[in-house]
Amino acid sequence: MSNVTLAQANAIVEATLTDARARPLEPLTVVVLDAGGHLVVAKREDGCGILRYDIAFAKAYGTLGFGFGSRTLASRAGKAPMFFTAVSAVAEGRMVPVPGGVLVRDAQGWVIGAVGISGDTGDNDEAAAVHGIEAAGLAADPGA
Repeated sequence: MSNVTLAQANAIVEATLTDARARPLEPLTVVVLDAGGHLVVAKREDGCGILRYDIAFAKAYGTLGFGFGSRTLASRAGKAPMFFTAVSAVAEGRMVPVPGGVLVRDAQGWVIGAVGISGDTGDNDEAAAVHGIEAAGLAADPGA
């Protein structure tokens, strides 16, 4: 299995934050995990609340755990809240089923990592992640 590289993760984070400042979004925390759920890069902008890292990490980790973006997790969580409460316990709280967790795919479509963002609305967090991933020359999969 291939993983997102440090260079790719740095490119994702820099493009994400550049886009966020241009829009402008609230201060963001951006986390990039490899395909095994290990931290590659995390950046927390000045002004982010202290929980933003944990939320961003959990958005990315949950997408890897299920194999689809957190937009899909959000949709499914609304239909099966008891199941997702149980899964959250199994995942030791490392799952946040709201938009902002996006799978990173390589040119062959393999999952090589995930990006989680927290700081603005879920929709804006997700859009920033998609922008960063695509700017790094990779494919973003936010779910449906």
